[in-house]
Amino acid sequence: MKLLVDSMLGTLGKWLRLLGYDAAIAVNHASDAELARQARAEGRVLLTRDRGLAGRRGLQTLLVEEGDLDAQLLQVMQALCLPAPQPGSRCVHCNALLQPASHEEVAHDVPPYVLQTQPAFRRCPRCRRVYWRGTHMEQIEQKAKLWRRAQGRAASQ
Repeated sequence: MKLLVDSMLGTLGKWLRLLGYDAAIAVNHASDAELARQARAEGRVLLTRDRGLAGRRGLQTLLVEEGDLDAQLLQVMQALCLPAPQPGSRCVHCNALLQPASHEEVAHDVPPYVLQTQPAFRRCPRCRRVYWRGTHMEQIEQKAKLWRRAQGRAASQ
């Protein structure tokens, strides 16, 4: 499922990407009409806190009513029945799918200590950023557990 996240939900969009979901994040100055056009053209579900925008006809939307990030993630995962997260599979900056990269390919792009201590790397084919399993993965995996909670709630209803 492809998502378009309104700019007022940028943190949610970033976390959806960290969890591996295809989440385009709207630019700050995009008008409601531009958001609607982009969502339709790209076949995306628009996530927004704007009631008027969420109520537009002919547009797949989800009104995100929750305030804190965990509650927002849970609402989105549950309401849209998102598939299991794939943490670390997308670029946080540009949303592209990451590709495996060898130590030799990233040797000039990461600190020497990281190169020596990390067994695997991934690179964004679009913006060329390099990713590896850092200490932040524990936090990302905690958010991935929300998906299991969302699945559990959906099954019990």
